[in-house]
Amino acid sequence: MRQYESRRIVIGAIFLIVGIIFLIRLFYVQVIDSHYKLDATNNVLRTVVKYPARGLIYDRNGTLLVYNEAAYDLMVVPKAIEEDFDTAGFCALLEITKEGFDQRFNRAKNYSRYKASIFEKEISARSYAKIQEQLFNYPGFFVQTRTLRTYPKRTAAHLVGYLGEANSKIIENNSYYKSGDNIGISGIEKHYEKVLRGKRGQEVQMVDVFNRPKGKFQDGAFDATAVSGSNLKLTIDADLQAYGEKLMQNKKGSIVAIDPSTGEILALISMPTYDPNLLVGRQRSKNYGVLSQDTLKPLFNRALMAKYPPGSTFKSINALIGLQEQVLTPSMLYSCYRGYSFSGRKMGCHVHSSPVNLEFSIQTSCNAYYCNVFRRIIDNYPTAEEGYNVWRNYVTNFGLGKKTGIDLPNELSGFVPKTDYYDRYYLKGKWHSTTILSLAIGQGELGFTPMQMANMVTAIANRGYYITPHIAKEINGQPIAEFDSTIVRNETGIEAKYFNEVVEAMYKVVEKGTGTSAKIDSLQVCGKTGTVQNPHGDDHSTFIAFAPKENPKIALSVYVENGYWGSRWAAPIAGLMIEQYLRDTITRPHIEKRMLEGNLIGTVPKIASNEGE
Repeated sequence: MRQYESRRIVIGAIFLIVGIIFLIRLFYVQVIDSHYKLDATNNVLRTVVKYPARGLIYDRNGTLLVYNEAAYDLMVVPKAIEEDFDTAGFCALLEITKEGFDQRFNRAKNYSRYKASIFEKEISARSYAKIQEQLFNYPGFFVQTRTLRTYPKRTAAHLVGYLGEANSKIIENNSYYKSGDNIGISGIEKHYEKVLRGKRGQEVQMVDVFNRPKGKFQDGAFDATAVSGSNLKLTIDADLQAYGEKLMQNKKGSIVAIDPSTGEILALISMPTYDPNLLVGRQRSKNYGVLSQDTLKPLFNRALMAKYPPGSTFKSINALIGLQEQVLTPSMLYSCYRGYSFSGRKMGCHVHSSPVNLEFSIQTSCNAYYCNVFRRIIDNYPTAEEGYNVWRNYVTNFGLGKKTGIDLPNELSGFVPKTDYYDRYYLKGKWHSTTILSLAIGQGELGFTPMQMANMVTAIANRGYYITPHIAKEINGQPIAEFDSTIVRNETGIEAKYFNEVVEAMYKVVEKGTGTSAKIDSLQVCGKTGTVQNPHGDDHSTFIAFAPKENPKIALSVYVENGYWGSRWAAPIAGLMIEQYLRDTITRPHIEKRMLEGNLIGTVPKIASNEGE
């Protein structure tokens, strides 16, 4: 009997313990952890996302480049759609087809029949005004507010970039983003995404059986306020940017302008370009398709991604390397008989007086002179490989053939071959200075971006160094240097004293040499023309310049595809850009008129805008 009594006690204790556990759990679920209550009432709750206002973007002078406008996402709860739903009337209201309706609705059902999802994204305020009046006739649909980017200047598309919807890969790799969120895809919008995006909020609403809002759930206990993104002030001058785009209209190429003293980008132009407002709103996908198929490649950022030979603009660099290596002096003379003969071949040159010293060689852009200089640099070492590595190190110290580190995405590195490149083509130990002689005049295998070429001339303007180029100036009023430790001074390895001769020669180029089309009265402009060989058509026109000669305020590179001589297009465009920035006026209207009217690409296709939304 006593044995059975013990068993009853044990069994009773077990039941008591289990009961206590259940009571504790029930108390926790119902009283302590209200999330369970939230889950239990999800069928009468609606979570409305509160999208933050994305940070505004200004130019260096405070001109607004990018701001936000109200827009609306049309949401749908498939289960709430009535059987007698007027599909035809709804399609007419939204200006979509029946097929488009079915596609959107099926996507929503596949996501959830009971939860809200986006039916139509980013409806403009203008379009929503018409929809709002009749939306009450279509139970199951409601709107949530967001913002759309607007670009009032319609310029700098490659620089500011655009937004797109976060795809599944982005969402998978970054827990912040949800389906329907926008994210920076290119330009400033991408590079400074975390700065600009802000923090998403939410509002949990109670709804009735007809999906109509009935107030906040638990007095807003689960709501979160959206936090606006930080504002950005850029280094660019909006007026200079717009002027450069006008000069380059109906042309392919690029302009990059830098303040040498700070590394701040004053203008970054890639042409052809596009209106950034085209990649906003309901027409974004359609417009992107048209732009991406355009044979002129308006989406391609030539300033950061196109690799061109530098042509004769590179002769200034070879002169500096020769001076630093002490194989060249300013007074050293070389003859030019319409070119340079070597190994049974001849590299041609245009007609000019001979012999030639350093200053005159840059002024007249003599090929023979730089063939001699290049050979003396390479042949000054026991082997061509050793000499070439020394030469290459100087070249890359100018920021050439590698990324500059600019705070923009998708920058390419350019190309300055390593010795193993030539070893593969000519066999190790079988190539010499004459094998790669085209490098002497900026041709051959060299490939630099316009960004790198602008950085190169910045180093010349500063007499031996450059500051890491950058596009952001302030974040919410705080200098960018407080946020970015990569903006530093970079040395070229060439002593400042050697730059004086080259700078003076570049001044003579503009005063009385090949670059007189960039000459500006009472302003000392230094420059170097380049005519770049192009096997696919007319040669390219290029020009590098800075001004004033002392304490320069602007340095730039101009590259015009198929523009032929550097003096024909690139030099006058550079001169106009310099005058516009330093004087805010143009004293050579006849040159400006020729640049504005010049058309090197024919008819440019037009794309419908979003203004009708």
